Amino acid sequence: MTSTTDVRVDVDMPRPSNKEKLLTDGLQLVHQRGFGATSVRDITQAAGVPQGSFTNHFASKEAFGLEILERYREMTSAAVRVTLRNDRLPPLRRLRAWISAQLEYLRKEDMRRGCLYGNLSAEASEASDAIRFRVASVFAENQASVAYCLEAAIAAGELAPNTEVQELAGFIVSSLQGAILVAKSQRSPIPVQRFERVLFQHLLPQGAPRSKRRRHRGAR
Repeated sequence: MTSTTDVRVDVDMPRPSNKEKLLTDGLQLVHQRGFGATSVRDITQAAGVPQGSFTNHFASKEAFGLEILERYREMTSAAVRVTLRNDRLPPLRRLRAWISAQLEYLRKEDMRRGCLYGNLSAEASEASDAIRFRVASVFAENQASVAYCLEAAIAAGELAPNTEVQELAGFIVSSLQGAILVAKSQRSPIPVQRFERVLFQHLLPQGAPRSKRRRHRGAR
């Protein structure tokens, strides 16, 4: 009788395609070095594929940039779904969780990489209108998700009814990007932490629960 320990089953795992290698490793490289500082040769060497493979899959470096941008967006959109647009959580907790998730991601590389959206908008937007337009549309998507969360906070009484939702949402998205950029230059989480602290302690207009408590105390 043959022991079951003597039976070996070889399972052929599907190998990633050259295009998948280029996108996966290329995204990491561009995020680390920057879009302008990363050549096609750098990308193919990091992916371990022939240089001709790049032109087989991408019409240009700009086309490659747009595809890695979509790959990065898939990751950030997943974070938005479980935070800002997660109706099972209290609204302002969602907002804090979204900011915290970004800070946690930035910490993985000791604050060195920053946000790919911000990096691309700073260095690639002048060279590529297509990349600039796509980054701008992603920022608009994020602003819409923050606004969705703020509207829920008003409905839940966590924010004042007269809150200027679009103004506040735009401020949050742009200010967070600025804090991430400073955090990258300083290699420190402090700018993002400061932004979060000031936002929640001083800038978010308090809603009905606090005012009701105030009126209740005044009636005594």
